Amino acid sequence: MIRIHVPDELAATQLKYNGEAGRAFITALPTRAADFLDRWNLRLDGPSMHGVTALVLPVLRPDDTPAVLKLQLLDDESEGEPTALRHWNGNHAVRLLDHDPTTGTMLLERLDQTRMLSHHPDAHEATLIIADLLAHLTAEPAPPGIRRLGDTAAGMLTQAPLALPRIPAPETRALLQDCAAALREVAPDPGDRLLHWDLHDENVLATDRAPWLAIDPKPLAGDPGFDLWPAINNRFDPDDIVWRFDALTAALSLDRERARAWTLARVLQNALWTIKDNAPLDEQDLELARRLRQA
Repeated sequence: MIRIHVPDELAATQLKYNGEAGRAFITALPTRAADFLDRWNLRLDGPSMHGVTALVLPVLRPDDTPAVLKLQLLDDESEGEPTALRHWNGNHAVRLLDHDPTTGTMLLERLDQTRMLSHHPDAHEATLIIADLLAHLTAEPAPPGIRRLGDTAAGMLTQAPLALPRIPAPETRALLQDCAAALREVAPDPGDRLLHWDLHDENVLATDRAPWLAIDPKPLAGDPGFDLWPAINNRFDPDDIVWRFDALTAALSLDRERARAWTLARVLQNALWTIKDNAPLDEQDLELARRLRQA
């Protein structure tokens, strides 16, 4: 019997974010992993890895090709991942090798987890690498079946008038009301490009076939301006916010005012989630909004 190690950290995050559904997912993981190892004739090739929501097992295919088995809880964010990866077909993104639609389990090419973009010593160069990836990934319309940014924007604009008055600090409340106003201006034209949504420097890995590839998309169909926030926010440096924003908008040939509005919308999205959880607002995110509002 193959023994599958499920990291305690993954169990904790699943319980935190998904409650009983997360607990059930963790309980079923050893059996599910063993089933897919058998179904796809895979052999374990190293210790378990994990992100916030998924268990990742290094494996070998029958011809000894290295791959990874990704097991995750199927939800609104993850269900579009195989569709996006199949659309990109390995072009600036990890290649999808097999997929089970019922569970969301995927077999992916194996990249080099020791060569992550977050290890790159130059934050500016790392930003330009992400910009180049985004320019390619968002170049085409999203395929059918991808969730729509227009729906996300409409939901935020419905929630904001109810949530923002709960913020006690007047300056913070006014800042996020400005974010909502910026979203209101661009929401009627949400775009149709295939977005990654979460392309920060820990979701970029190196491989022998390409210098850098994107992993772990949470795809949306929409305006590429909505894809900039992770690259501005990671390795947070308040004095670098405007430089990164300008570098990204230039690389993607975006209208600066629209891109700013969609980036402020990401700050609003994060704030609405935080308010719903009765947690403190992220001061870095608020500073990002302040700097971009004035840029």
